[in-house]
Amino acid sequence: MSEALLIFIAILLTGLAGYFLKSLTASGAFAAILVGLAVNLGFGVKGLFLLGAFFASSSIWSKYKSSVKNKIEEKLAKGATRDWRQVAANGGAAGLFSILYYFYNDSTWILAFAICLASANSDTWASEIGSLSRKDPIFIGSFKRIEKGTSGAISLLGSMAALAGALLISLSSFWLFHLGFFDSTLIFLFGYLGNVIDTLLGAFYQQVYVCEQCGIKTEKKNHCQMRTIQIKGSAFIDNDMVNLLSGFLAAIIAIVFIHLVM
Repeated sequence: MSEALLIFIAILLTGLAGYFLKSLTASGAFAAILVGLAVNLGFGVKGLFLLGAFFASSSIWSKYKSSVKNKIEEKLAKGATRDWRQVAANGGAAGLFSILYYFYNDSTWILAFAICLASANSDTWASEIGSLSRKDPIFIGSFKRIEKGTSGAISLLGSMAALAGALLISLSSFWLFHLGFFDSTLIFLFGYLGNVIDTLLGAFYQQVYVCEQCGIKTEKKNHCQMRTIQIKGSAFIDNDMVNLLSGFLAAIIAIVFIHLVM
């Protein structure tokens, strides 16, 4: 059996495992397989290991103390089980940079790929671990404490988790791709910057709705079996779009920085 076929089977089984473990919906599993194939095209097994580090660690934190997070998930657009939009938002840009590396073979795309995953990991760890903070977070739009689960809010625990999430991908990239200290530091810094961008977009541009039935402010377009009313945010800027833009913008800013410095 050829190596390419073995890798394809491994990607397929990983997607199916995510579905049966309820980390992915059916559409999410299919999207994860496509992202895996795109990553394998450019970066091979090394890229898949880095993608796996993000997916596995994020899934673990998503499931950790999930019963405590049930109330918070009422405010969020989606729960811990990712659908195709969430997979595309967190892995789509990384897949794109992998394809670009396949065609252009420039080390810049390795950094962009890793930064996208570091940003996604940083944001996921911040959300999942930060929600367990004993104190309510601070909303950066008003610098006042607000309910947990509100986009655009920060906490000390969440910020530390964001740094740790970016660091994991940075160190993994250092080991997998034999990067130097400078490149690994860029992945860490710009990966964390992606989380900062996510917070800013979430605070000022992300859509927020209110349920007329129970009065809760939520990211969901439907709540209590009825349509919610949008009270804040820009058109097309939902949580998935924020996640996609934050990682992509962090990678683009890093690319500009690299070309200016180097």
